[in-house]
Amino acid sequence: MNGETKITALVLGATGGIGGAIARKLLARGWRIRALNRDAAKASKNEPAFEWVQGDALNAGDVLEAAEGVGLIVHAVNPPGYRDWERLVLPMLDNTIAAARIAGARIVLPGNVYNFGPDALQSPTEESPQRPFTKKGAIRVEMEKRLKAAAQSGTGAIIVRAGDFFGPGATANSWFSSGLVTPGKPVGTIKNPGRRGIGHQWTYLPDMAETIAQLIERADRLPPFAIYHMDGFWDADGMQMAEAIKRVAGGKAKIRRFPWWIVPLAAPFIPLMREINEMRYLWKVPLRMNNAKLVAELGEEPRTPIDEAVRASLVALGCLPEARRDTAAAFIGHALQKAP
Repeated sequence: MNGETKITALVLGATGGIGGAIARKLLARGWRIRALNRDAAKASKNEPAFEWVQGDALNAGDVLEAAEGVGLIVHAVNPPGYRDWERLVLPMLDNTIAAARIAGARIVLPGNVYNFGPDALQSPTEESPQRPFTKKGAIRVEMEKRLKAAAQSGTGAIIVRAGDFFGPGATANSWFSSGLVTPGKPVGTIKNPGRRGIGHQWTYLPDMAETIAQLIERADRLPPFAIYHMDGFWDADGMQMAEAIKRVAGGKAKIRRFPWWIVPLAAPFIPLMREINEMRYLWKVPLRMNNAKLVAELGEEPRTPIDEAVRASLVALGCLPEARRDTAAAFIGHALQKAP
């Protein structure tokens, strides 16, 4: 799928972390990127290299129109503010499947570890039993079931499951940016949600985007319904991510335990806290998805050294001095350009 003729990919969720990362990877490989957004004019100012189309992933007609002539649909879209997940996620996927069927396009779905509950094997494969513990996990399983049914009817799908996301563009709700550090502030205290001795699986967004791009390039040799696990960054003892942040930030930050006690108290009133409370099991169980199938296909999994990945993440969040200086310099430069 990477020949001389440019192929168009429709990306749903191109303003999000993983959708944007995949779109930029494909663009660099010569794909045309079409992106659907509810405010296309605003989005185009941030990513002018994409072809922005006004529309909503919840509107079947908008998705169908945007998918005309595309060879690939990246389904990386979530409801605005992650609200009404249970009510909106599956209809959005159904719109993508319907549009892909008519366009003759393959679907790519960035997945995660939510498919597996706390009773999963410590190193589940793509074929391991899925007994999700949360509502989001159950929806993830159902999404994959619908994609499998679509693949059996001729609409191919690639799914890549990965651990907790971090990196430039990761959502404000990610554990890295909402738990471990505070965006826009120097790293003084690192609030580690992990338990010492309990491993945790992380995924650097650019590595996931690169993995997906490589799979897309060889899509014609993959099965119609192709699922792969990433290993990402395995924090074997629950302290390595926090230690990497401390190291990259200069070595003076203090590592403290995340205040889990407040989560169940706040959960009845704050939706995000309810989500955090549901997913706490992933910090109690060393669940590491097995990537042997991915390595067999690609030869190796794309991996950015952890300190490099953490530095890029902290810079993007404005947590390092050089990032704040760069921001200030850009502001001053912009002001000077405006001066008479």
